[in-house]
Amino acid sequence: MRSIWNGAISFGLVSIPIKLVNATESHAVSFRQVHTEDNGRIRYRKVCELEDREVTQSEIGKAYEGADGEMIPITDDDLSHLPLPTARTIEIVAFVPADRIDPLQMDAAYYIAAAGAPAAKPYTLLREALKRSHKVAIAKFALRGRERLGMLRVVDDVIVLHGLLWPDEVRAPEGVAPDVDVTVRDKELDLADALMDTLGEVDLNDLHDEYREAVEEVIAAKAAGETPPAAPAPAGDGKVLDLMAALEKSVREARESRGGAGEAEVRDLHGRGTPKETGAKKSTSTTGKTAAKKTASARKSTSKAGESKGAAKKATTSKSTPKATEKKAAAKKAPAKKRAASGKRSA
Repeated sequence: MRSIWNGAISFGLVSIPIKLVNATESHAVSFRQVHTEDNGRIRYRKVCELEDREVTQSEIGKAYEGADGEMIPITDDDLSHLPLPTARTIEIVAFVPADRIDPLQMDAAYYIAAAGAPAAKPYTLLREALKRSHKVAIAKFALRGRERLGMLRVVDDVIVLHGLLWPDEVRAPEGVAPDVDVTVRDKELDLADALMDTLGEVDLNDLHDEYREAVEEVIAAKAAGETPPAAPAPAGDGKVLDLMAALEKSVREARESRGGAGEAEVRDLHGRGTPKETGAKKSTSTTGKTAAKKTASARKSTSKAGESKGAAKKATTSKSTPKATEKKAAAKKAPAKKRAASGKRSA
């Protein structure tokens, strides 16, 4: 890989000759501007607006435009006298934990290569020191005409330089967050957690630029004189009408796409049903239990009533039998006594 910058890393009194190599590349599809009538290329020409003529690159310099529109010429010789110690040096100024770096500050990335065999030992020393400390190095360096802030970290066995924005280049997020009071329920958070768990992790190597692939298909079709493929239907209009329903559907579809049970798993989320289903189950269960209790209670009371009546009959029968026998015996004795008395009087 071709280097874009040569210099040294200043690590205390240790100087490490290095060169920078671009760590990233763009695969975006680029287009040319053309004249729509005949497909002729549209090109930009550098023209001096005072003389109204095209100028060559050797005739072009740079200037600073003042507030009143005045152009103040600045030459390379003017800039070469600036007190810039980082002109050819990546000067390490501190070592900090990696989580101290705000991702908003991250900019372009470069691989740092040791420039020659003599640089191998100090390069390895810095690399191993960074590994063992679990820290990153904060550095200042000059690139493309300006001083920049950078971060050095280790990737595999290579030191990587990440360009960082200066803190005052990161805008404060004032007025960006919603300015209305919103209450998020625990059940909504539970479903959001379930969706996050279902989506899980991903190997970034499995992700690809689908837009670029679609553009390449269109280009190939047009080049072959064919009709470009139709665009797929949009997934949605971005409006959330029912947050709970959207979360439930998202969890269900994510689990089904990964071979899960889908519907059943959503109902059994964290050992509970979804909010609506949970309420239905509770009311149904409660109604069933109440009806069962009433039926059992009715059966028990009927049984007890039957048993009471039977017992009452038995008790009445057993108690009234002796008295009835005595009355019948007395009734039988009464006529006999009368007959005996009548016989005596006649004698």
